[in-house]
Amino acid sequence: MNWLTNVVLPKIRAVVAKREVPENLWHKCPACGQMLFHREVEANLHVCSNCGHHLRLPPQRRLELIFDDAPFKLIELPKTVIDPLRFRDRKRYTERLKEAQAKSQGRDAIVVAHGTIGGMPLVAAVFDFEFMGGSMGIAVGEALLAAARLAVLQEAALLLVPASGGARMQEGILALMQMPRTVLAIEMVKEAGRPYIVLLTDPTTGGVSASFAMLGDITLAEPGAIIGFAGARVIEETIREKLPEGFQRAEYLLEHGMVDMVVPRRELRATLLRILDLLTRRGELQPVALASGAEAGF
Repeated sequence: MNWLTNVVLPKIRAVVAKREVPENLWHKCPACGQMLFHREVEANLHVCSNCGHHLRLPPQRRLELIFDDAPFKLIELPKTVIDPLRFRDRKRYTERLKEAQAKSQGRDAIVVAHGTIGGMPLVAAVFDFEFMGGSMGIAVGEALLAAARLAVLQEAALLLVPASGGARMQEGILALMQMPRTVLAIEMVKEAGRPYIVLLTDPTTGGVSASFAMLGDITLAEPGAIIGFAGARVIEETIREKLPEGFQRAEYLLEHGMVDMVVPRRELRATLLRILDLLTRRGELQPVALASGAEAGF
């Protein structure tokens, strides 16, 4: 009986048991509804192979696509006051922070890294929308200030990649105060003569779009990204008029002069190489820039 219970029965159960399928094997495109296999999504840089929609990209993966093969380094972000207003709605703000940190494996809604792109020094600050909607609070403001100081210190270009719903309401006026602080940080970079490039991704809204996100020397955007201050529905209800088709999309902003280029994800690195080459090397084309452009079909 022990032999049947301990040996035979477990083997039968292993054969007939229903295998659990991991939930993250398939991704549904929010634009066309197509089901995409996770390996296909990763191979296509998180771009839908059916309609070309650019899905949100984790910060670590985006940094890997931008920097050279040589390892980039993440900087330790400055420590800030946690829950300065002791805010609570349905949950305590501290609880929401812990949940977000566990989900995204980051301290807050931004990561800052430095390395090289085409041999040129670069500091990159990338938002994580999975962390409380990429909202900007004190920690994000301090991180952007640290990124600006590092770019000046290393005589590097500064690249910002926002993906945010705006200021973090749980920090109230302290979150709104990060708008002028980040603007001053960017001015520090510009006064030092270092290039400041912004890549607007989906979504870039609220206090982020009303401050540092629209101050780039060169402003790029990913295809289809929502970019604006207030939501389209709020605007329609306020002005009581129907908004144009594609309003607040990257292509619409390009047509109206708010964005310099709309760049597909596969072409981003080659585009950044050309721009930085022009801004930092006074147009002297380097072999690495030409090679990267050829690889991208330029």
